[in-house]
Amino acid sequence: MKHFLLTWLGTAVALLITTKIVSGFVVTGFVSALVAAFVIGLVNAFVRPILQILAFPITLLTFGLFALVINALTLWLASVLTPGYGFEIQGFLPALLGSIVLAIVSSVINYFLRVVD
Repeated sequence: MKHFLLTWLGTAVALLITTKIVSGFVVTGFVSALVAAFVIGLVNAFVRPILQILAFPITLLTFGLFALVINALTLWLASVLTPGYGFEIQGFLPALLGSIVLAIVSSVINYFLRVVD
């Protein structure tokens, strides 16, 4: 349970940092980041595996680069599912750049959280 909460908080902080780096990627506050992190987790748990299975041939042909598109689509879907909660992605390009930055920043944050834990 402690690991889940630390990962959730780390992802929320990573969302706030991503907001500062990528224009068109909007998170209005920490509570919005917590809600967004929760919804992103749900979308990654339920929708992303289906998309990965359906897009496997394209991902194979592009040597895995289409996985970036799948990440962007799931992030964009999470923003669509949270209207009015202060999490918004204004287009596909901010979703693509945001997914790359979010992956890097959350990996670094989660690494430090594991070291502290």
